[in-house]
Amino acid sequence: MVKIESALHYLRYLLRRFAEDGCLQRASALTYTTLFAVVPMMTVTYSMLSAIPSFQGVGEQIQSYIFQNFVPSAGATVEQYLEGFSHQARQLTAVGVVFLIVTAFLMLRSIESALNAIWRVEQGRRGLSGFLLYWAILSLGPLLLGLGFVLTSYVTSLKLFTDTTEMLGLGSWLFQVLPFCMSVAAFCLIYMAVPNRKVLFRHAFVGGVLVSLMLEVAKALFGLFISLSPSYQLIYGAFAAVPLFLLWIYLGWLIVLIGAELVRSLSDLPAIMIRNPLPNTLQALLVLEAFDRAFSEGKPMGRELYQQRRPISMEQWECCCRALAHQGLLREEEEGDWVLSRNLATVELWPLIRRLPWGLPSADALKAIREPLPSWLTELLEQLQRFDAAGRERFSTSLSGLFKESPAVEVEARDRNTPS
Repeated sequence: MVKIESALHYLRYLLRRFAEDGCLQRASALTYTTLFAVVPMMTVTYSMLSAIPSFQGVGEQIQSYIFQNFVPSAGATVEQYLEGFSHQARQLTAVGVVFLIVTAFLMLRSIESALNAIWRVEQGRRGLSGFLLYWAILSLGPLLLGLGFVLTSYVTSLKLFTDTTEMLGLGSWLFQVLPFCMSVAAFCLIYMAVPNRKVLFRHAFVGGVLVSLMLEVAKALFGLFISLSPSYQLIYGAFAAVPLFLLWIYLGWLIVLIGAELVRSLSDLPAIMIRNPLPNTLQALLVLEAFDRAFSEGKPMGRELYQQRRPISMEQWECCCRALAHQGLLREEEEGDWVLSRNLATVELWPLIRRLPWGLPSADALKAIREPLPSWLTELLEQLQRFDAAGRERFSTSLSGLFKESPAVEVEARDRNTPS
């Protein structure tokens, strides 16, 4: 029962984050961008592959492979359209080629922006680092795909390989699993390389597997929907494949963004499963204590190291660190790491709590804390609870009682204002 409640709690968290990050709108924007960038991306791929004699004709094989394994059956007509558009695009002048490359860059920029928003990254890659990432995807991506196809064709043509797979009965099974493995590798690479944030391989791999599975299920259901709903042919006629293809792109981006939310949440899983997390004010004090201890021991301190002691989400970590940096206690390095920037012996507790944006935690928030805390924080909580109780008693008077002045006060004020 506890596991079911935890699973439902995690699912509600994912759905809430999916809605907060505006993933439905971002999927629509990415669909619109993909519609304009798919031909430039195909053109760049063909151009990169045709530059190497050994890869002649591989571009068409990659395109057919993608449409056969990753797009529902309605995409065959769209594939013919796109191939024709791409052949015409290859006859463009230098200005047209530059325009196509810029369009492809803008698509990659949109993907990075969407993933950075999910990871709550305020600043994406700029300048040379962003250019090198996009250029690597546009140049090395097609070459690696082409190399993979050439190697696969070579290996499968070897007599030893074919005899072994036929003897073990793995021939058809291997070619059915290969597209899934390529899909897992592609999504794993996207989740690791595109966000401007460090993502662990195991988290990206889990996301790649789940997204690939969801795409396979979605492709099967989409094909079933097309076969059971032939009325779209009567409405759109020869252009029926186009809206279906756009709908499939939209569903695909929704699944990719769901996978991104999943991958991001895996790094925060211990903190997510805590029903009543520590208030930000107390968490900021714990973060500051961890930095102070690490500084005195001559050791670094980061979120990964802090999580070994206490669960904290990436969002709360960044929020606390930036609030402490605003008070001049922490400093952000160029690599994105945080370091202590002031001697804490000169910092008083009460002025710091008053200057933090969250103020004192409420009595209900203090009572809801179930985490084991260090002795100094436990003592501070007791003092805060006594302070809260005293404040409630002192200021429990009603506003009407507060606004009524005593007669003696009124007479004294009137005498003071009367000229002698």
